[in-house]
Amino acid sequence: MAAYLIVDVDDLLRFTANEGIDLHELAVALRGSAGFVAGLYDTTSLQAVAVADWRSQHREDNMPLEPEAIFRSVGYLVIDVQDRTCLPDCLLQDVFRADPNPIEELILATTGADLLPVIDRVEVTDNARIRVWGDDEAAVRAAGLSRDIIFQPLVGLHGIKGKNVWVYIDFENISISLNEQGFVVNLDHLIERLVSQAQAHGKLVKMAAYAPWGQRGALPPLVDSSGREVADESPARLMMANIDPVFHLPGKQSADIRIARDVLTDAGHPEAGDVIILATGDRDFNDVINPLLQRNKTVVVWGVRGSTGRLLQSHPSLQLEYIDDFTDLQTHQSLSSVETEADSASFIPSQWSSVIIQFFRLNTENPGKSVTEQNLIDRMIDVGDVISSERGNDLVSQAISLGILKQQSALGVVELSIHHPVVDKTLLIVNRMVRRVANTLLSRNWEYVNYGFLLKGLAMERDLDRPGMNESDQWRSHWIDCLVREQVLQRDLVPHRHNPDDLVPVIRLPEANDRQLMQRDDERPAVEDYNSQELQGVPPHTLYETDAEVARMVTRVVVSVQQFTSFRNFAWCPLGSLHRRLREFDSGVIFQHAVEYLLVNDMVAVNEYPNPRSDYNTKGIELDEKCPYVAVILAERDEFIRVLLEMYRANVTISLASIEQFLKGEWDIPLWLSIMKVENVLNPLPGRADQFSLFRTHHTVKLVANDDVDEVATASG
Repeated sequence: MAAYLIVDVDDLLRFTANEGIDLHELAVALRGSAGFVAGLYDTTSLQAVAVADWRSQHREDNMPLEPEAIFRSVGYLVIDVQDRTCLPDCLLQDVFRADPNPIEELILATTGADLLPVIDRVEVTDNARIRVWGDDEAAVRAAGLSRDIIFQPLVGLHGIKGKNVWVYIDFENISISLNEQGFVVNLDHLIERLVSQAQAHGKLVKMAAYAPWGQRGALPPLVDSSGREVADESPARLMMANIDPVFHLPGKQSADIRIARDVLTDAGHPEAGDVIILATGDRDFNDVINPLLQRNKTVVVWGVRGSTGRLLQSHPSLQLEYIDDFTDLQTHQSLSSVETEADSASFIPSQWSSVIIQFFRLNTENPGKSVTEQNLIDRMIDVGDVISSERGNDLVSQAISLGILKQQSALGVVELSIHHPVVDKTLLIVNRMVRRVANTLLSRNWEYVNYGFLLKGLAMERDLDRPGMNESDQWRSHWIDCLVREQVLQRDLVPHRHNPDDLVPVIRLPEANDRQLMQRDDERPAVEDYNSQELQGVPPHTLYETDAEVARMVTRVVVSVQQFTSFRNFAWCPLGSLHRRLREFDSGVIFQHAVEYLLVNDMVAVNEYPNPRSDYNTKGIELDEKCPYVAVILAERDEFIRVLLEMYRANVTISLASIEQFLKGEWDIPLWLSIMKVENVLNPLPGRADQFSLFRTHHTVKLVANDDVDEVATASG
């Protein structure tokens, strides 16, 4: 009977390192298992072949013999192959062609694909059995072999037992230590590297992370790969990585006791891990480590440089690995330089947001009074930003080192660096959000703002349109949530107006909130009083004298609504689509103020209308063309279009300069030129953005020309 075992040694050296398997034990177990499955009473009838590039340096410090010597001693034929792409050819030449008998049992021990082509190239009997011992059955099936394969995992074969790894992470201790050493605790990155490092010691069976989960301020700031603070999401993210988040009460002793109890209890089970990893820096774990060593467990300690106890560092029987070495986390200093140099990165809330906001709250509540580091720390403890004075002091110290805060005296007085990029952006965002809520409540006399309505309103804040800001509803939600946590805004749940059983989130201004919270010298007040009732009876052209931006928006709204309703033969225009059309001209609340002006002067009506394309009503705006104010604006629109037609008839290129020559009287020509472009009456000429062509068959143009555009075009030709 011809039976062969081919072992890919180069490949299995990586496997043994990952699984924690002794190479000599593997060689013996493979040969014994091969003889057993082949039904051989004497393994000398089995041709065992070990193939590798034996000239490579495979020796490790803890390996007493070279791999070649190990396989020779166990009875393997050793074949030297320097080029792995030639593995099948070398085996055919040096092994199989010397045996004229067809193969009845062929076993390949490999976790790669380089050896697999030999299966289709050797001569086998009709009843031959071909086996592959590896770690990925799908990869073997994907090789597209023509012969049937029996796949078996290497770990699980008789005599082959990998080392199981159990990991216990004092997450509170480790995360605080990393933060104190100046690292940004990127939770996604940290989880990935911890899992990878654990797998390097063998088969990862159990991983648990201990912390006072859900206790805000107990842990340092945790961020994800995008820089967003994710402390509240930590347990869920750990579970997704098959790490068990174990809760313990805040406090060092609570964590030590819980971890020690679990480790010693688990170590007493028959299936307990062969390798126990303790991620901690506490010397208290010496009382746990010694019993583990007595039970012949391999104990590995993961610590943080500068925070690991000396007793752990000097323990002769431990493997000590430093988390800051194998995680490659960013430092606060490097992250700060990235924030200041790469403006395109998304600017989202961070631990610095808490420092900046609470400093300003203190400064606003006590004008003219200095703010000390202790004042700021006490405030952050009060609102739950940090859990202790130590954590607060650490955060303030880092803010000073990054230039976010400036020390003003030896008495601990600090000031905010207004021109620091992080401070500047944070103050701008908070100011605009508080102002948006305050304006909406004041102008509409509401008690609260619907969460979705606020998101849409913030999307219109043109002042927030900077790189990395106001980029999506998710970005706006992050900042609203931040302001709620910092007690600048208040979030409640109220019954839905159409379904009282359904609660919807709303935003309020806390009663004690100072609406001047984020006001700066170079900004407008946080709340701008806009009393539309005072503008009742004020003609649109007179409105230019008090608020030119609103006056221009009024003109845009009237023209857009009239064009929409006349073209579609509708009585009303959807308010949402109207705003999207004019959004680029809205600097924040201009559109809202324009609609309020139109309402108080009875130029429009805003209602909910039946929508033929939806089962629900749609909020819309209806124009009263009989209103004298509306008539004036539309007459001006018609006159402007007639001038455009006259220029077309005279074969004059339409541009800002040429329009000025044709129009008589005082005109806001840039405004009307912009309106004509938005309404598609004028289109830029290709390659000449300052010159335009007239859309002569446009619906509004035809109305102004009394449907006589074709005749006009013929006459001008």
